[in-house]
Amino acid sequence: MDVFTAMQTAVSGLKAQSFSLENISGNIANSQTTGFKRVDTNFVDLIAEQQTPTRQVAGSVAANSRQTTTVQGSLNATEVGTNMALNGEGFFAVQTKTGDAAGQSTFSASDFYTRRGDFAPDKDGYLVNGAGSYLKGNSLDPVTGQATGEGPIKISNSILPARPTSTITYSANLPKTPATKNANASIAGSELLGTLASGANPAILSGTGTKTVSAADSASFINGSIDGPSLTAYTESGGPVGIQTRWAKVQNADTETDTKDVWNLFYADKSTVTSTSTSWTNAGTAFEFSSSGQLTSPTTTAVTIPALTVDDVSLGNIQLNYGSGGLTAYTSSGGTVTTNTLTQDGYSSGTLNNLSITKDGKVSGTYSNGNTVALANIKVVQFNNSDGLKANSNGTYEQTLDSGTPLVGLNGTAVIGGNVEQSNTDIASEFSKMIVTQQAYSANTKVISTSQDMMSALMNIIR
Repeated sequence: MDVFTAMQTAVSGLKAQSFSLENISGNIANSQTTGFKRVDTNFVDLIAEQQTPTRQVAGSVAANSRQTTTVQGSLNATEVGTNMALNGEGFFAVQTKTGDAAGQSTFSASDFYTRRGDFAPDKDGYLVNGAGSYLKGNSLDPVTGQATGEGPIKISNSILPARPTSTITYSANLPKTPATKNANASIAGSELLGTLASGANPAILSGTGTKTVSAADSASFINGSIDGPSLTAYTESGGPVGIQTRWAKVQNADTETDTKDVWNLFYADKSTVTSTSTSWTNAGTAFEFSSSGQLTSPTTTAVTIPALTVDDVSLGNIQLNYGSGGLTAYTSSGGTVTTNTLTQDGYSSGTLNNLSITKDGKVSGTYSNGNTVALANIKVVQFNNSDGLKANSNGTYEQTLDSGTPLVGLNGTAVIGGNVEQSNTDIASEFSKMIVTQQAYSANTKVISTSQDMMSALMNIIR
């Protein structure tokens, strides 16, 4: 290597350090940019020509960028429900708007990827971040929960239609000895429902059937039964209907006759119960329990209450879902029903109040009727080599051959709603790198100055 080559090498050092300083300045400038990933600099030595080990020289240098897309920035809580951050690997799939025609927005044909999660609804209901990227995903029908198609997520402000009650989920313990008003510790079987004042017996002792209690027998029925669950169900139009129920034990176990404890569930024909004007309908099933308090019949996990009607409003066939082990008949000191679970799947119509993001990547809407409904699935992708992505403007990345194809799914990553990911730039670290870069740059200028002096001295030999 001659003096002139040394000067050229120093020039390559200046270029490399200038490249490094450019990355450092960009990192510092974007230290407050949401989701920004700093760009580090790799230096690579270049050997101009092959020499023997004893004649090999250091050669010049080149600088390359190194992405840090896998280095997560800190999460910062916000007060915006649709803001989101990825805690783990992955990217939000986004598209850019290409235009508006006839009131319809058009978007880019290809996907881009970003960690910038400061999404919020625009005037049309699309979720767009501060850099103008539109979040992609599968929109869901709020009524059926089924996906309606993939594309930019658009949140509708339309009214959530009412849903009629079709299923009641219920689990409880029925006392071994119910504390009815007729119960008398000295009289065997007095806790049972038995024959009513009119002589009618509405009990179903096995299987299924149809039995009712007239309003005239209401008082004696109430005396021979205990309170069951009470809840509000909904009609097709969303009208609330109060359902009042009572449990009645209709048979005690007898080992000699191999009979078991049997309970019946009754519901009132009115939402407001009075002892003189309310009739009761047997739900139609005999619930048999073993001596250990386990349900033995029916063997299914749900039964159907046929044509449930309250206040002359028919709710249709309602499924009573108690699950496996949901109904028991253990001894209870109070003699009352202990309800563990009581829900129903109906609701009235409602308007959208606010949006939130779930950990599994769903956009959920909370409505004025108190319901929270999933409205969209967010599209999150991962790459085998995230650092192989090509960085674009506005915090987006593009797929390359080096990155591989996108793998759809969270795969262990959690979506944190109400948060955004901050830049992963560390100002202190960047200042340290800047000092080192400045010194290296100055040192290279010294090499150039020295080389120039040496060349001048050489040229002065001939004088």
